[in-house]
Amino acid sequence: MPEPHTFRDEPVSFVRRSGRMSDAQERAFADLAPHFLLDVPRDVAWTSVHPEARMHPAAEYGREAPLIVEIGSGQGHAIVSAASSRPDDDFLAVEVFRAGLARTMLDADKAGVRNLRLVEANAPEVLSTYLPEGAATEVWIFFSDPWHKKRHTKRRLIRPGFGAAAARALADGGLLRLATDWEDYALQMREVLDAEDEFQRAFEGEWAERFEGRVMTAFERKGIAKGREIRDLVYRRKPRA
Repeated sequence: MPEPHTFRDEPVSFVRRSGRMSDAQERAFADLAPHFLLDVPRDVAWTSVHPEARMHPAAEYGREAPLIVEIGSGQGHAIVSAASSRPDDDFLAVEVFRAGLARTMLDADKAGVRNLRLVEANAPEVLSTYLPEGAATEVWIFFSDPWHKKRHTKRRLIRPGFGAAAARALADGGLLRLATDWEDYALQMREVLDAEDEFQRAFEGEWAERFEGRVMTAFERKGIAKGREIRDLVYRRKPRA
């Protein structure tokens, strides 16, 4: 009898940390999670997604609307701002750090946002199986961990093979938007996505213009203050055959 599968085959793009949440954040999970946080069946790890689990956007949001997915939503500043200003669209925040999820729920509730849901899960599994194929009109990946040490770069989210998962989740003509303040990671992102048959550039020149829909966060300001160039990229999902 083979041993049960208890680990992932691919390295994940995060290190799970168990930092203590504040009392307010603990209350957010108790009070707000039933509305905002999706209950995801797990597979081999707490942040995994069972391969047979499927999200049903119309049931979760109570309507049919364009769906924008942010991978690595952090404290939620970008997605809460976007959801507040775009009530006709639906938003899904994908994050693995509970303190960030709690902060997002608190801010969304304070802002009266109701077109936002959160999922605590590993992003590639959300894109490759949990979302219905073609469900997302846009996927955002802003300032994902650059894993700048050479021995750690294999953990980067945008690496060969990632494009297939993103392409599956995106509708034909949908957009994959990326931003980073690490030059070598920006170059890797561009190299990886230029090589993906499912995508084509939706920008001219070396880099895309800054996405106007991305609110300026403290994280981005920090990169600018350190003299780093912010690099944006945007790719369009080609029509399926």
